[in-house]
Amino acid sequence: MSVFKRMSDVVQQKLNAVLDKTEDPNQALDFAYQKQIEALQQVRRNVADVLTAEKRLELQAAQLRQSADKLNAQAQQALQQGREDLARLALTRAQTAQVQLGGLDQQIEQMKEQEQKLELTAQKLQAKVEAFRTQKETIKAQYSAAQASTKIGEAVTGLSEQMADVSMMVDRAQEKTTQMQARAAAIDQLVDTGTLDQIGAGSADDIQRQLDTATTASNVDAQLALMKAQMAGQLPSGTVVRIQGEDQFRLAESDRAQLDAFDKDLVAAINGGDEAAFKGVLTHLLEFVRNRGQKLPPDQIVKSDIVVPSEDMSLEEAKAIMATGPVS
Repeated sequence: MSVFKRMSDVVQQKLNAVLDKTEDPNQALDFAYQKQIEALQQVRRNVADVLTAEKRLELQAAQLRQSADKLNAQAQQALQQGREDLARLALTRAQTAQVQLGGLDQQIEQMKEQEQKLELTAQKLQAKVEAFRTQKETIKAQYSAAQASTKIGEAVTGLSEQMADVSMMVDRAQEKTTQMQARAAAIDQLVDTGTLDQIGAGSADDIQRQLDTATTASNVDAQLALMKAQMAGQLPSGTVVRIQGEDQFRLAESDRAQLDAFDKDLVAAINGGDEAAFKGVLTHLLEFVRNRGQKLPPDQIVKSDIVVPSEDMSLEEAKAIMATGPVS
């Protein structure tokens, strides 16, 4: 199985499972926003934990420096008193403290790097949360207006519509809003042209009335299909790739063959249990996506065609993703 397809399926199936339980787009958007807030809070807690650990290591390092200085002074004093054995013991302990200090300094530097990465992640996530909140309120307002307009039209014509599901949460809410707006426009057009009045006229016989009703329904479906096709034609071409937990990039269709090649190499590395090969292919894949792709702004929320592993994903995590069954 393709690594990209498996990761994309996992993301899509989990979101669809949530949407199946939350058919109201307003509730779905609020749910998604709450999840983003929780993720942001978790990142901030992680930053605080790293800072706490860093301060603890710095305190230990300071204590070791004091201990090493004291031992060196004791060695000097013992040597002056002719106690070479004590001087040797003190110097040995001082050397041990220096080795431990070197290890602590290295850990402190690693903590600082981790802290910087988490801070950057928190900033990016904060920007996405703010952008999503604005878009969420806009979509909810559009949906409420379209819903009210549709109810008025249905009271006059008796027409009904079944909203279609899409794979991503925001796309699904937008699709429902768009369909309601298009339907209200179609109803208005039928009323203006008098088509609906002709359907209800008593002069036609039953057979002709049924034929007219079928023709009208077909025309409405054709108009809705045309509107959707026109809207679909306005979208930019290319493949939208999301790096798991990070940003989205739009790549040209001509880059799809290279993406498929990376996918096959990842599958081979996973099946072969080769950690080095997996990391090597993943590094080149992410460089290719970032260099060739156009980074999408945080406030532009679109459906990802492909989801690729993040830079810190291990071989074991990739195996677990490939081994899991369908998400319920």
